[in-house]
Amino acid sequence: MNYRSTREAVEDLRKNGRLIVVDEPLSPHLEIAEVQRRVYLRNGPAVLFTNPKDTAFPMVSNLFGSLDQARFLFRHTIDRVRRAIELKIDPTEALKRPWRYWSAPWIGLTMLPKKVRTGPVMKHSIRLSQLPQLVSWPDDGGAFVTLPQVLSQAHSNSLMDCNLGMYRIQISGNDYAQDQEVGLHYQLHRGIGLHHQAALAENRPFNVSITVGGSPAMSVAAVMPLPEGLSELTFAGALAGHRIPMITSTSHAPIYADADFVIHGQIDPHSMKREGPFGDHLGYYAKEHSFPWMKVNGVSHRPGAIWPFTVVGRPPQEDTTFGELIHEITGPIIPTVLPGVSAVHAVDASGVHPLLLAIGSERYTPYRKPERPQELLTQANAILGQGQMSLAKYLMIVNKSDAPELDIEDIEHFFQHLLKRVDWARDLHFQTRTTIDTLDYTGDGFNQGSKVVIAASGPARRDLSHELPSDFMLSKDFHSPRWCMPGVLAIQGPSLLSNESTDVSINADRVGTLDDLIRNFDYQATGRDGVHEEKSFWNSTPMMIIVDDSEFTSRNLNNFLWVTFTRSNPANDISGVLAFTDNKHWGCRGPIVIDARRKPHHAPPVIEDPKVTAKIDALAARGGEIAKYL
Repeated sequence: MNYRSTREAVEDLRKNGRLIVVDEPLSPHLEIAEVQRRVYLRNGPAVLFTNPKDTAFPMVSNLFGSLDQARFLFRHTIDRVRRAIELKIDPTEALKRPWRYWSAPWIGLTMLPKKVRTGPVMKHSIRLSQLPQLVSWPDDGGAFVTLPQVLSQAHSNSLMDCNLGMYRIQISGNDYAQDQEVGLHYQLHRGIGLHHQAALAENRPFNVSITVGGSPAMSVAAVMPLPEGLSELTFAGALAGHRIPMITSTSHAPIYADADFVIHGQIDPHSMKREGPFGDHLGYYAKEHSFPWMKVNGVSHRPGAIWPFTVVGRPPQEDTTFGELIHEITGPIIPTVLPGVSAVHAVDASGVHPLLLAIGSERYTPYRKPERPQELLTQANAILGQGQMSLAKYLMIVNKSDAPELDIEDIEHFFQHLLKRVDWARDLHFQTRTTIDTLDYTGDGFNQGSKVVIAASGPARRDLSHELPSDFMLSKDFHSPRWCMPGVLAIQGPSLLSNESTDVSINADRVGTLDDLIRNFDYQATGRDGVHEEKSFWNSTPMMIIVDDSEFTSRNLNNFLWVTFTRSNPANDISGVLAFTDNKHWGCRGPIVIDARRKPHHAPPVIEDPKVTAKIDALAARGGEIAKYL
């Protein structure tokens, strides 16, 4: 269906058995968010809350609860969008298979947004405080809009010059004047930043409209990584199956006419206010920082409006589906943007930006059959130069011809393939004092940290251990080694947080240090003179992770990925056995050791409120349609 409102999408899901209704009065403060998290983790359908407290508007979540459900929402348009992408990859396909691409001209027409004078979203005016005040985690700084469509525009009358993005919107709390101000947390590599920069240069405010609801295609378009100069509204039109109507006026930014809600106003580019904290998609609290804010000029909604929302937190969450859908739609175009790269996968379980996997190709000198990365390093640099992919902290890239059947979605198999081939003496390539994700607090400052490219190619150079030798020794206060997978060993170390340590405080005289552990490993590896022997434990265990809880880390693949890559900064936290520096290149001849313990400067993890958890447990005990998902 070509939905024109959230209600149309909700009714379609209801008719097709893809929605459950919760009539129980629940609060948007923590309670509704906990229900959503549980339903998602149990592979549940969309959830319509008909009676949320302290607001007149029904709320719906889990619209994108699975890739199957996302495909269902766009079942009439997604194939046409795929065909449009195919034509972009190879325009001659239209001549080879004209019957497949007969609808291409119609797709082009639906991609163009259209100007209108008014629309349903402008029908009823309300105050900001009358909107659902969704708070997802106990320490959030206020209520947030979690599925906003933020549209900004420079000095231009063309809708093609608009930017549509999904940025965090705080509508209460902190220093924001009630009903008058909202916070906009937008990060690096976001298109709205170009409009902000232009406003700074011209010393003027700029208009922004924040819409919620309407066609689900608008939410997908807001997170779609499109090239600069290509309006997200064009993609939204193709996915929605109709031209996106935009209300234009000289007094406000263009407003999506079919939206359920709109908040519109102006941003003073010189002014900042405190925003946050907020439980984010890495599974921690994004700390309080200064960000732009908007003076609210108006809030309105359409008749029969429903408030769509999501909840973010430690992955997987509903936003996982956005990543899967984006990958499904745009994956085939990657080789045209990144020559030689056949696949890229941002690992959701690690929080997306911390870990990026890639499959490239060695084509420079095939007649020499190179056994060390060459072109892979060029391709890695190209990946790190592409928009949001540039925020990757760990980039692991392998050579396709070494294993043509390698599936980049099979993360454990990918790790095994790489770890069998990597040479830590040559294959670690660091970028220090560079830019990382705003939400990542493992670095040495706001947006500041490091990256490492791990490139592996050639034949397997080792088998991978999954057993400890009888004479394996750990230094003081390190204990409980556990295998995360063959070749990857988690070791529990002393806490670096004084209030979580068994000691009153961290004291180098009383607690073994990581340096002690590495020196001990150096001794064991050298003493056996077996670093380069194929069957040596020190060769066949290429990766060791120092963690706060080795049983938790090794319990499953997702725990390993989350702990290792959200709690480490490559330049600071990677060390190794028999390490060396040669002409400013750092490497090691034994295993790398990643310190993935929580550090004092890290953000705290998000944890549910026990009282709210108990209330939702009681709701589940009463039975009903929702009970099996709680």
